[in-house]
Amino acid sequence: MTAAALSLDVQDGIAIITIDLPNESVNKFSAAVIAEFDAMMTTIEGNSAVKAAVLISGKPDVFIAGADIDAFLEFKSAKDAEAASASGHRMMSRLERSRAPVVAAIHGACLGAGLETALACAYRIASDHPKTVLALPETQLGLIPGAGGTQRLPKVVGLQVALDMILTAKNVRAKKALQCGLVDELVHPSILREVAIRRAKALAAGTLRGHSEKARGVMGTLLEGNPVGRAIVFRQARALTLKKSRGAYPALPAAIDAVQAGYEGTAEQGFATEARLFGEMAATAVSRELIFLFFATTSLKKDTGVGEGSPAPLPVSQIGILGTGFMGAGIAAVAAMQGIPVRFKDMQHEQVGRGLAAVRAVLQERLTKKQITRQQFDDQLSLVSGTIEYTGFGNVPLVIEAVFEDLAVKHQVLAEIERVLPPSAIFASNTSTIPIAQVADGSPRPDRVIGMHFFSPVQKMPLLEVIATRRTAPEVIATTVAFGRKLGKTVIVVNDAPGFYVNRILAPYINEAGRMLDEGVAIEAIDRAMLDFGFPVGPITLLDEVGLDIAGKSGAIMAKAFGNRLQPSASLGQVLASGRLGRKSKKGFYLYDASGKKGGVDESVYSLLPTGRRRTELAKEEIQRRCSLAMVNEAARCLEEHTLRSPRDGDVGAVFGIGFPPFRGGPFRHVDAVGAAEIVRQLAALNAEHHGRFDPCALLVQMAREGQRFYPATGKPV
Repeated sequence: MTAAALSLDVQDGIAIITIDLPNESVNKFSAAVIAEFDAMMTTIEGNSAVKAAVLISGKPDVFIAGADIDAFLEFKSAKDAEAASASGHRMMSRLERSRAPVVAAIHGACLGAGLETALACAYRIASDHPKTVLALPETQLGLIPGAGGTQRLPKVVGLQVALDMILTAKNVRAKKALQCGLVDELVHPSILREVAIRRAKALAAGTLRGHSEKARGVMGTLLEGNPVGRAIVFRQARALTLKKSRGAYPALPAAIDAVQAGYEGTAEQGFATEARLFGEMAATAVSRELIFLFFATTSLKKDTGVGEGSPAPLPVSQIGILGTGFMGAGIAAVAAMQGIPVRFKDMQHEQVGRGLAAVRAVLQERLTKKQITRQQFDDQLSLVSGTIEYTGFGNVPLVIEAVFEDLAVKHQVLAEIERVLPPSAIFASNTSTIPIAQVADGSPRPDRVIGMHFFSPVQKMPLLEVIATRRTAPEVIATTVAFGRKLGKTVIVVNDAPGFYVNRILAPYINEAGRMLDEGVAIEAIDRAMLDFGFPVGPITLLDEVGLDIAGKSGAIMAKAFGNRLQPSASLGQVLASGRLGRKSKKGFYLYDASGKKGGVDESVYSLLPTGRRRTELAKEEIQRRCSLAMVNEAARCLEEHTLRSPRDGDVGAVFGIGFPPFRGGPFRHVDAVGAAEIVRQLAALNAEHHGRFDPCALLVQMAREGQRFYPATGKPV
């Protein structure tokens, strides 16, 4: 490091330690920063004039964001990672046992090692601000907290709250942190430093004590206050974790093991167990893939979508949305959440009213969950206005079309809106099936037309697929990408093609599941196999969720574009023809109650399938191979045909768009893990049995022949 991350200022017996990592937007721990901390603690403890200390950040909205993930790539073995954890333990121990008690003054993100640092302090005071969140997100990287989090957190907030925080990696907002005892006090950000200094003086004088335990209720006390009760808590945590993760994420049971070790042995044994398990998790393939996704999404935040020398994005201070249905309302709500005014347009007042009600419902959910205040709810809702005319669109720099999935309708609204839009305005289509070039054919300014494919529900799905045609202007791409990120989305740019990328690779996956239904494989067997593979829902459940009508229309477009290889199954067509639409009609492959809650398989649906009653037994591994490799092969074709710009975009798109198992990294990471030669061998074997559907694409064949990979075997993955 060329400059110090820590600075020290002693005022009236209080050492104010400011952490401000040079040339970085956030503070994070590395070996060098830990060494600085160690040296600073030596300085403080050696200065008898220092009676207490305050640790505060020099960054605007970040306390400490965690460890430097780049350093994890330098681990050569589990022992290296274990040693790094032990080093963190020594630093936190010095902080905890310091002669001069330390107050953590927290404003902004306090994550991972940042929270572990705060837990080692004698007193924690946080700003009452929306940007102040506390969390231990290590399990999202396939790791466990490695700087004492599994040992100190349960002692502060109780066993059940600690396990929930560690296993879910959830963000805890400031008020909730106060309620559960994670912080001792909340203050306005403007007086955080001043109050922290006062509390440090009180600690030094012995007139203040931190870490006051909050009431955990009678049941919480009974469960956590004795070995039998704790055993129940641990047993329930293990069972729930196994049910949710299906055993795919080893860091989850490892975290429980580390927490349990802190209760069953000495403090030294607890910390030693945490360090050992941190090391073991750091060496797993699961952690490697999750860390890859971290770097991939981080690099996308800096990607303009048009490469080097890209034009600056145009400012987008307000937007228009055409179509107030489910997708249009979701887009409007997400824009309002970011403080962006929205002009909503539809054909009739009733449609506009329903759209505004849908926006209100999305924001109401955030209010109910206390993610926003009542004032924020009112402010955000007031940003969305509706109309049946084109009034208010004259100065809108970006219009997003979310009307009926019909090219003629899209051309009609495009022609109407272009009469009032400024010449520089961008027209973005949210179509999921129609090629953007065909939409652009209806415009005299095709260079201003682009695709913005949001995923449903918009407020929950993180991905945005931006689709550029050969005629789309670079500044239009750059502006759309920048705006997508402003909405909080992870953005990938793909070139225009039928189905774009995400829907195109989903089609063969769904089709193959349907073909197995054609063969008589049980519905639940197919879904269960793909859940075990790592998808969040099975492919048949997904059909019900998306809507059989939408899947049928998309499937027909894919078949027209790519022939028999992507021909939908007979089962889907016959079930759709019977009038079943899935969850939205309360009738699909599964049963649904009046509220839409999914039940078991609707046995009557088998009478609609080609083979009638289910009668074919197929091994789980065969189901997984057929569905997953159909998707992987199509993803490679998209890269081969330059629909995709990079394997990184393909992996992020698959994971964030359709739930490809994150612990496998994505289709291209999966190929590298298995080996291109083995993937091609499996595809060829399947193609011999199911001719034409699994023919290995030329790119995979070439990679298998030449021993190539999509990513380097060592070093930074992206």
